[in-house]
Amino acid sequence: MTRYRQSARRTTTEEENMGSNILSIGKSALSAAQVGLSTAGHNIANAATPGYNRQVAIQSTANAQNLGFGFMGQGVQVTTVLRVYNEFLNNQVVASQTAKSALDTYHAQISRIDNLLADTAAGLSPALQGFFKDIQDLTANPNIAASRQAMLSGAQTLAARFQSLDSQLTASREDVNSQITASVTSINAYARQIAQLNDAIQKASVGGQPPNDLLDQRDQVIADLNKEVKATVVKQDGNSYGVSIGNGQPLVLGTEAFSLTTAPAPDDAGRLQVGYLNRNGSISLLPESTLAGGKLGGLFEFRSQTLDVAQNALGRVAIGLATDFNAQHMQGVDQNGDAGGKFFAVGQPAVSKNKNNTGDAAMAAAISDPSKLTTSNYRLQYDGSNYKVTRLSDGAVTTFSTFPQTIDGVDFSLASGTPAAGDSFLIKPTANGAEQFKVLISDTTKIAAAGAPANPVLSSIGSGNTGNGAIQVSGVDASYAGAPLQRGETLTLKYDALATPPGFTVTLMPAGTVETPVDYTDGATITIRGINFTISGDDLKDGDTFILRPNNNVGDNGNALKLGELQTKNTLIGGTASYQGAYSQLVSLIGNKTHELDVNRTAEASQLASARQAQQAESGVNLDEEAANIMRFQQAYQAAAKVMQTASTMFDTLLSLGR
Repeated sequence: MTRYRQSARRTTTEEENMGSNILSIGKSALSAAQVGLSTAGHNIANAATPGYNRQVAIQSTANAQNLGFGFMGQGVQVTTVLRVYNEFLNNQVVASQTAKSALDTYHAQISRIDNLLADTAAGLSPALQGFFKDIQDLTANPNIAASRQAMLSGAQTLAARFQSLDSQLTASREDVNSQITASVTSINAYARQIAQLNDAIQKASVGGQPPNDLLDQRDQVIADLNKEVKATVVKQDGNSYGVSIGNGQPLVLGTEAFSLTTAPAPDDAGRLQVGYLNRNGSISLLPESTLAGGKLGGLFEFRSQTLDVAQNALGRVAIGLATDFNAQHMQGVDQNGDAGGKFFAVGQPAVSKNKNNTGDAAMAAAISDPSKLTTSNYRLQYDGSNYKVTRLSDGAVTTFSTFPQTIDGVDFSLASGTPAAGDSFLIKPTANGAEQFKVLISDTTKIAAAGAPANPVLSSIGSGNTGNGAIQVSGVDASYAGAPLQRGETLTLKYDALATPPGFTVTLMPAGTVETPVDYTDGATITIRGINFTISGDDLKDGDTFILRPNNNVGDNGNALKLGELQTKNTLIGGTASYQGAYSQLVSLIGNKTHELDVNRTAEASQLASARQAQQAESGVNLDEEAANIMRFQQAYQAAAKVMQTASTMFDTLLSLGR
């Protein structure tokens, strides 16, 4: 009886162990199903969360136990919860997103300029055409006050249009500066977030398990950062990311974040640049070309490749028109019988010195030939021996050792002081052209519509001449406009037969000013103050005089005709384009670039959608799949509970046997 009871106890103990094992297995299965349910529920809850990668619970069998007759399974264990993350696909999405952000920003900015310049009502073309139409009307009625007033009003409308367009381009420049500042603020905020997440991830990873949600948050912040500027990410260790921009300037190193700032360009106070804040508090300006991609890259590209070109091209048209019109207007005669004066104010080049210069030199620039002007700005540098002028649009370099120098129709000169090695200056030949385009005449009688521009100067011989000399004016050159003969003025040439060689004394009357003497050669062209003429005759007598006087025929329309002809003359871009043609080239340039960007951003959007689709196909949450997982884990949970219930029943039975 005793042996029977001992054997029964041993059997009961073994069965209790077996029941305990079944209970443990059921418990592990129940726990695994619960983790699966939680993971699937977490996925469903975050299906619309930006940057979320779906997660999966990784299970493995628990270590089996050797019971003599073989290894008995001990159930299941959850080893980790992993996020489904493909670094290659994620990087493709970020790269495409960075490119699209740059294109979207560039397109948004250039579209406004395209609409502005091409507007049939607000653009320059209608004002330009209206002005020359008013000149044609003046040609038909040169002495009618209404026609003169219409022409003057047309000129004022044209000036206002130049200034309005320039003002809106300047406003666009200020908007770019504001957006650069906002972008830098966002970049700094993202850098701090990444550093904080690096710290949180390091601390959360101490147990060896990946903090999936924190990793997703960091990847999303990096994606948001790349919308602002292209950033390079380097894994510093298993848990931290290092982030750099530009030429490798670190933005985040582990848990340390660095900052960017904005500062005016050293040689252009109105142009904001991005600076890197060094540890010692100093600022290193970053070249625009190194900050590619993202919103910041799009802003820089728009400003340098479109906005600068547009403002300079508009200024070139204004300067060319004002210069040519003035030169022709000054060869005519107004209603008072006076030579025409300057009609328009001509924009002057902007010259600024680099604030880091150590010398005291001041540079000067003047436009000598509007037909050769480009739409580029220039940088003048001194290396201690030579000067170097770089055309910023294409990098073309001109090197010289002495001033003055003429490049692309612009005269460069040293105004004062002495430069030091390393000094530099920024020259913008046409940037101010449209802004400074103004009408200088307010009195309609001052419009020089009269005169025969091919012969604005008349000639005659002295009444007391005894020789056979004759004088013939062939015309005037461009320099005549600088000092034309006024009403009542004459240039008197008196022949001096005793001079060696024989020649003329020249006197401006009535002022009595003596000009430079002129030698005489029969039939040779003589030029005085821009007036070209010939004196011929083989028997001039000492004291013979020849007289030049302005054509004061105030009643004709000769000069108005010449002013009207300027509309179709090719005087710009190397003599290949008229004012309207040059402006049309600008409109075409902006329009074509806008279309190009529109096509590229559409293509990039398609590429981004494709990359995102591939990434989401692997890492995104599929609600149907997760719903199926919920049902699967629910069934597993119920089955595990049934196992535990069975184990409990077995325990109760075994316990009853031992009583």
